[in-house]
Amino acid sequence: MIRVVLADDQALVRAGFRALLDAEPDIEVIGEASDGAHAVRLARQTRPDVILMDIRMPGVDGLAATRQIAADPTLSGVRIVVLTTFELDEYVGEALRAGAAGFLVKNTQPAELIRGVRVVAAGDGLLSPSVTRRVIEQFALRTATPPTPHRLAELTDREREVVGLAGTGLSNDEIAAHLRISPATAKTHVSRAMVKLGSRDRAQLVVFAYEAGLVRPGWLS
Repeated sequence: MIRVVLADDQALVRAGFRALLDAEPDIEVIGEASDGAHAVRLARQTRPDVILMDIRMPGVDGLAATRQIAADPTLSGVRIVVLTTFELDEYVGEALRAGAAGFLVKNTQPAELIRGVRVVAAGDGLLSPSVTRRVIEQFALRTATPPTPHRLAELTDREREVVGLAGTGLSNDEIAAHLRISPATAKTHVSRAMVKLGSRDRAQLVVFAYEAGLVRPGWLS
């Protein structure tokens, strides 16, 4: 059973998501929060598999709550999906950097919301990769963060290559085909790179690839 917490300051939004998710045999909504502080408390109390987190909430917003949850080692198994009204919400990039596993637009189709919860619960970091990459590109263009050669030095040449390919949104199987290696080997390289870089999940690996210059906007085929 995938255990979900809903964090949104609009009761109607929470009610709609709850009705949709609770109708699935493998998903259970175990709590609701109307602000970020409550979301953090619920995360610590219930240890959900997934939190659907609205970015814009009064008091402690979703971005601050995401940072707090991602920074808590006891909540390493909690995956956060940020909810936004627009694909290019100014805070989406920061939420991904803070530790969110991906994002969903609030008016997404019901089937996409359900699929997204399952994908993230299974450990995959990105939802709708083509859209997510487009959002990250926008923030990569604006970021003032310089490349981080000291962190790159921790990676082998092959790991740098794999991180760059992951940054373009390729799956492990696609990376394997591109490099002519086995999917298991590609997965191992990705996992080792995430450990070395301290990436919470694949979404943060993609952000790092852009910020470190391993991939640039416009490189996508």
